[in-house]
Amino acid sequence: MDYKKVQEWFTALDFSSNRFVGDIPKSIGNLNLKDLRLLNLSNNFLIGHIPQSLRNLVNLESLDLSQNKLFGEIPQQLTQLTFLEYFNISHNHLVGPIPQGKQFDTFPSNSFEGNPGLCGSPLRKKCKNFEVSLPSPSTPEESQDLRSPFQFGWKIVLIGYGFGLVVGVTIGHTDSARNQDWLMKTFGMRKLVRGLI
Repeated sequence: MDYKKVQEWFTALDFSSNRFVGDIPKSIGNLNLKDLRLLNLSNNFLIGHIPQSLRNLVNLESLDLSQNKLFGEIPQQLTQLTFLEYFNISHNHLVGPIPQGKQFDTFPSNSFEGNPGLCGSPLRKKCKNFEVSLPSPSTPEESQDLRSPFQFGWKIVLIGYGFGLVVGVTIGHTDSARNQDWLMKTFGMRKLVRGLI
């Protein structure tokens, strides 16, 4: 299987609510995901900064990083995502001024809520003298919680997803070709039943 070809098939990646732990890999924006339109990593336990490399996902229309433990500033480079219609980073630990310009001027304040360190439009909190302070685990137990058996590598996830897609399509095609009679009986009967109703 050609890994690069598989990457070109993806238009949506929804990894929400999977208990993933760790940083969002900086390489995610450097993968050949030029057709990606939706990226949803919400409701996980992701930590670290939002990678600047996400700006390379130039056709991205929806980016949801909400309800994680991300910290630091929102990269100004994300304003280069000119197709971005939906953006949600609410309920993280982000700080600093919200980038301004292009699509960022269209996002509502609830896209940024739950980040008390954020300031600037569309929030009511104005930016004054700003200094980045990164949250750190206060107890050894909290830092131990950041390690999890659910950590993953993006390439492995993409390869697995692509492989599953190819295998599923192949099996479906093979099975339907061998069992045309069954298919015709099953769906032909439904058509007949619908015609009687």
